[in-house]
Order: sequence, then structure tokens, then C-alpha cells
Amino acid sequence: MNELTGRIIKYPDNVNTDDIIPARYLSSMDMDMVAGHAFEDYDPGFKEKLRDRCIIVAGKNFGCGSSREHAVIVLKKVGIKAVIAESFARIFFRNSINQGLLALQLDGSSEPFEDGDSIRIDLDRAAVENETKSTIHRLKPFPRFLMPILNEGGLVPYLKRRRGWELQGPL
Repeated sequence: MNELTGRIIKYPDNVNTDDIIPARYLSSMDMDMVAGHAFEDYDPGFKEKLRDRCIIVAGKNFGCGSSREHAVIVLKKVGIKAVIAESFARIFFRNSINQGLLALQLDGSSEPFEDGDSIRIDLDRAAVENETKSTIHRLKPFPRFLMPILNEGGLVPYLKRRRGWELQGPL
């Protein structure tokens, strides 16, 4: 995956994991049910936006809050292909890699992006083109050694394939 296009859902600074998935749903192991409540309190229009959008663009500190992986799993389950932010909470970024969700850091502000803009991400050029506004924005280079993990769908599938592991039972 070196290029990705789509329309964006725009969020501000400090979107936390409880904004992404309210904690009251985390006692369930049914991740499809849990995913149905993504951004329920924070952005009631989120489900409607998913009809034609698959990329989130946000401000600083995206994914702050708890260390649980549920937020990333939920984003993947609902069809989010990438999150681009000015910065990420460190554990959210690592959880994104582990779960196979592309998390890219802007080399600048998210202000020029607006909800609904069409963008094209070019990992080879470390750039995102806002096709709606005909502008190009730099991304901080994504560590290339992590791409095989993302391409396999996350750390566990990567290790299973590369090491020939057979996992028995739940993780």
C-alpha cells in the first residue's frame, strides 16, 4: 500500500479513546456490536459520514486516553483506512501498527483540511494531496520497516506468516 485516496472526517485536537468508543461498551467481546457505537457521544453523525468517507484527519494528540486497543480495532471495523494527525498519543500510534491501521503524522497543521475534503495519500513522496483544494501537504516519513506489518494486517498476522506460528486459542 503506497497510495490511498478517500474523503475525510475532520476532528480537532485531543480526541481520546473514550471519544472513539465509549467505555460503557468495552465489557462486550462482540467487536461488531462495539464498533456500532463508534464516536456515539462525540460525533452522533459519524455513522452517516462513513457512507462515503474512510480517512480521519485530526489535530494534535489523537488517541490520547487509555492504552486499550479497542479504539483502533473499532476504527478498522467501521472501515477507516487511515488516520492522519498533527500528532498521536504514543500508545495509540503503536496500537495502530499492531492492529494494521495506517497512522500518519502531518508535518504541519491540520487546519487547511475541512470535513468532507477528498485527499490522496502518497507514502512514497511522504505527502497528502488535498484534491478538493489543490494543495499538497508534507507528512513526516513513515518508518518503512513497519510497512510489512501494516500490509499483513497487524503484528500478529505478520508474525504468524513470517515465523510460521500457529496460535492456539484466544490471545
